[in-house]
Amino acid sequence: MMPMTPFERAFSGPRRPIRRHARRAIVAVVALLMAGGAASARNAPAAGFEAAMPAPPVARPADGSIFNVNVGYAGLVEGRRAHAVGDPLTIVLVEQISTSKSAASKTQRDGSFNIVPPTAGPLSFLNPNALKASGGSSFNGQGNASQTSTLGGEVSVTIAEVRQNGTALVKGEKRLLLSQGQEWVQFSGIVRLGDIDTDNRIRSSQVADARMTYAGNGSVSRASREGWLSKFFNAISPF
Repeated sequence: MMPMTPFERAFSGPRRPIRRHARRAIVAVVALLMAGGAASARNAPAAGFEAAMPAPPVARPADGSIFNVNVGYAGLVEGRRAHAVGDPLTIVLVEQISTSKSAASKTQRDGSFNIVPPTAGPLSFLNPNALKASGGSSFNGQGNASQTSTLGGEVSVTIAEVRQNGTALVKGEKRLLLSQGQEWVQFSGIVRLGDIDTDNRIRSSQVADARMTYAGNGSVSRASREGWLSKFFNAISPF
């Protein structure tokens, strides 16, 4: 085997590192593509907000009576208010939250000194103006932050669980299929059955542990998000 010339060694040496870096770049790009695909898959309605179905009526032995409390019975005081598993009710979304924060600070400091040399003697040659010094520092900072969130509308849910203390777990969702994508509203929380009005409506401010999601997907939603390659360069950028 003939020995390599300096020219061949100069141009054949970096091939392996270049291939190694190329493989790393390909792996990074594939990982970013997979992350982008996973992010788009996550941008979908969450499971677990399906309508709750009422339990089937309990069969009882024939006793000759035509009254069965397990089949659609509602007391005179309750009326037609939602009170059992599977009953629908309407949540009126009246969420409005406003926050504001302001901070300011200011400091200032001045200092000076002056030395007056004697007019006679060995130090009389000193210039009084050259022995004067002064200094100062100041700082002025100010910050403001404010945020306002408003959510309005209505969403119908169903009772998923009735508890012994007169409360119920409700959950539900509403999906809208538009020409440019899909939008959905998901809601869950704990309501007090006594707060439900005669029209089977209750305000979202009366719901405990309320969890609301309003999101969507499609071309309009994708256009408003940053691309995965731009996120990659922003993550490694030192500026």
